[in-house]
Amino acid sequence: MIAVSPSQTRPAAPVRRAHLALWIFLIANLVIVELMFATPATPAHNTLTSIGRFLGLHLAFVMALQLLLIARLPFLDRRIGMDKLTTWHRWTGFTIFWLVLLHPTFVLLGYSKLDQISFFAEISNLAKQMPVLLGMIAAVLVVVVAGLSVRIARRKLSYEAWHTVHLLVYVLVTLGIVHQVYEGSAFKANVLTQVYWWGLWAFALGALITGRVLTPLVRNARHQLKVAAVVPEADDVVSVYVTGHDLGRLDARAGQFFLWRFLGHNRWWQVNPWSLSAAPDGRSLRLTAKGIGTTSAGLRGLPIGTKVFAEGPYGAFTSARRVTGKSLLIAGGIGVTPIRSLMEDERLTGDVVVLYRVRDRAEAVLLGEMHNIASVRGQHLHLLTGRTTESNQPFSPAALAELVPDIVERDVFVCGPAGMTDAVLRSLRELKVPAQQLHAEVFRLAS
Repeated sequence: MIAVSPSQTRPAAPVRRAHLALWIFLIANLVIVELMFATPATPAHNTLTSIGRFLGLHLAFVMALQLLLIARLPFLDRRIGMDKLTTWHRWTGFTIFWLVLLHPTFVLLGYSKLDQISFFAEISNLAKQMPVLLGMIAAVLVVVVAGLSVRIARRKLSYEAWHTVHLLVYVLVTLGIVHQVYEGSAFKANVLTQVYWWGLWAFALGALITGRVLTPLVRNARHQLKVAAVVPEADDVVSVYVTGHDLGRLDARAGQFFLWRFLGHNRWWQVNPWSLSAAPDGRSLRLTAKGIGTTSAGLRGLPIGTKVFAEGPYGAFTSARRVTGKSLLIAGGIGVTPIRSLMEDERLTGDVVVLYRVRDRAEAVLLGEMHNIASVRGQHLHLLTGRTTESNQPFSPAALAELVPDIVERDVFVCGPAGMTDAVLRSLRELKVPAQQLHAEVFRLAS
């Protein structure tokens, strides 16, 4: 057994600290929000409006939290990972959806009782007030975005269309802030509550603007990225090489991904997440994409010299997350790209086993490169082919234990289709592989 040095056990601590920081932030702010509700500036008209106010206050807080989750804060991204943050963002989004339905419903019920008119008559009555009307428009936008995020609807949209629809979030946040300025009462009890509330929102908006706008603009102005080469890897797979100035300052690591825009190739608001398919060397970056959506299918025709706007690097799917001295890398389909880059990572030392799952050998893109890397670095590469059937279950607990007998002693990095990744993780848990040794990248951002 390979001994684990103290330096190899440290990555788990930053992850725990990041989770602890999030929980402290959440609980502390929820306590303050409850106190604010208990001491309003003006009393509610009746029980129904009081419930509506309670839901509205929590709706505004969850919206601020949502902004922090999508701000791409390096402290969270490099420790927790964009994949998990995106999952939390999704559940937070559906929490906002239900609060958006319930908050106005109780407010309208309360005022209709107070005004002694019907619920629907109260809608048109309150809509005459501009701040209320803006809140209603924001609520409709939330319902639209949430409806298109449901799995059934999401499958019918291209990634580019789904991303474009989500730009509505910025509109509804703006409408929500205006609505709070005029209609918020729970945080207007005194100067302290107002300072806290708008300080919270200033922090959330500042983080969002810095992470999503200012940092990408500064980095792209500094590095001046452009397409250096386009290399077909298969009929529907292509690699794009990107060069620029002083790329070492990007601090990109094998296993991470960028959000890519190729100027002139797609619209400025359309962006695609693609992993680095080679370990960054400070001179160039390489992505490898399968032609699934409109943008990825057209990469083959990118002119050399095309300007590139990239956001990142993002993700915690790196060798920095290891807590043991041995690794197992599992790739499925085009999910091989970050696995291939990890194989090349000089920091991924020790005993490394690689499992590459495809339906047939012809689909195994980058296989030649992987064989070369494995040969040079003494890694063990296994290509797993064939359709998954009752007699061919390469990721069942028994099959994994047979292929990698010491799997419990390894860090396991998994990247592939969501179904495959979930199956692998289930088997790993059944095999009692410690949770801190499991690292998965599913790209829920784009799925």
